[in-house]
Amino acid sequence: MLPVRVLVADDHRLFRQGLISLMRTRPDLVDVIGEAETGLEAVTMASQLQPDLVLMDIFMPHGDGLRAAQSIREQHSNIDIVMLTASELDEHLDQAVRIGVSGYLLKNLDANELFDLIEGVERGEAALTRAMAARVLKGMTDRANEHARGEAELTRREMEVLRLLAKGQSNPDIASDLNISVNTVKTHISHILRKLQLDNRTQAAAYAVERRLIKPE
Repeated sequence: MLPVRVLVADDHRLFRQGLISLMRTRPDLVDVIGEAETGLEAVTMASQLQPDLVLMDIFMPHGDGLRAAQSIREQHSNIDIVMLTASELDEHLDQAVRIGVSGYLLKNLDANELFDLIEGVERGEAALTRAMAARVLKGMTDRANEHARGEAELTRREMEVLRLLAKGQSNPDIASDLNISVNTVKTHISHILRKLQLDNRTQAAAYAVERRLIKPE
């Protein structure tokens, strides 16, 4: 197997250089092809170098690591991204999972464990320690329970709006079908998003399909 071509993105020069030196002890596994110290630089270099894997810190200037990861994922879905960070905040872990990164590691992990997890990413596995995997599963369970509670709180009219929204209908179309005003539709959608803890109508539509509230088109 060819070495994994890695881009390292971290604004702490000492840590970044130490990590690169460590990975160069395993030329059979890793080939460090570049380093970045800002989020913007990471996005630019990922486009230019096309690495197999980006090891990305979260706290960086000029676009934090999560924003950079999202940009890279949107532009280059073939590039794996593993967050390598000191942050243990659930909100950062949750956001990383939503972006679709390939792993989330804390900087205090063992070197051999890092190498094992990098090998796992190349096999299509998630780079997660047992502790992080447990937190991801807990977060998924908590969100599922929150959504279930939110769905139970939806009124009959809000469910009707959600089903029509999921079918791709615009606000005026929904208003016409239900014989209500467009402003009322907007109000219902706002309530739906709040109760289901979703960010936008696209997520609401995906939720309705996933929950089989409508048949997928």
